Amino acid sequence: MARKPIFTGAATALITPTTAAGVDYEALGRLIDWQIEQGIDALVIAGSTGEGKTLSIPEHKEVLRYSAERIAGRVPMVAGTGSNETSVSISMSKYACEVGADALLVVTPYYIKATQNGLVKMYSMIADAVTKPLILYNVPSRTGVNIEPETYARLADHGNIAGIKEANGDISKIVSTAALVDGKLDLYSGNDDQILPILSLGGKGVISVLSNLMPAETARMCRLFFRGDVAGAAALQFRYLPLIHALFSEVNPIPAKAAMSAMGWCENYLRMPLTPMEDAHREQLFRLMREQGLLGKERKI
Repeated sequence: MARKPIFTGAATALITPTTAAGVDYEALGRLIDWQIEQGIDALVIAGSTGEGKTLSIPEHKEVLRYSAERIAGRVPMVAGTGSNETSVSISMSKYACEVGADALLVVTPYYIKATQNGLVKMYSMIADAVTKPLILYNVPSRTGVNIEPETYARLADHGNIAGIKEANGDISKIVSTAALVDGKLDLYSGNDDQILPILSLGGKGVISVLSNLMPAETARMCRLFFRGDVAGAAALQFRYLPLIHALFSEVNPIPAKAAMSAMGWCENYLRMPLTPMEDAHREQLFRLMREQGLLGKERKI
């Protein structure tokens, strides 16, 4: 029997609102509610966009616990629990399962540059230790290591490994991965500029930065594709492409935090070594946001 996907469509890699005093839980709760009201298909908590690696371990745990309680089963919650030290990832993953996460997003170990054999052993150890399914997160531009297509194939038969968030940007390798795993792992785009290409390979959706700003529109792009309106979905991919590029004009989540602050959702506060957006990039981002109607009008928040 085929395994049910953790989610189908658009999941927001949600920012974590912070101030100098700590995590702003009131803002986080409002964001979670708004995302769900807008029709998002799932929420990813404390991933890269959520600044999970600049949260302390107690903060990380509390963000996961609070978010699971606030989401309350309305959409699937995917918890960012990866680390460059396997025992830490196992501990955080177990905790996320205990507090109610539906799945775990586990990034490759950054800086260490594990071998492919090391990746297989690490992911197998984590998957063996937890009660919820894993989504493997491949983002070599941030971690320095790439999960090769053959490595995915070696992991595809593990009963607790369910999906891939693929952000390596190499469509040829992603095609090879899709062919080798042959439906055993659900494929999600990790890049907003590649939503349609990955859906066309049988992908189940996207884990998105864009949907922080535009949850309804990002979810609609996926739904149009799944309904067979490929031209309509592609038109949205093309329409939002300049804004997507602006959201990555500096390292994520610097532009996303600036954008959400401008929309009134949170303070534009980042944990070091992240710093506020440069003026030229910020003005370009805000110009594109105004073109999409995201600024310059009254918004219900």
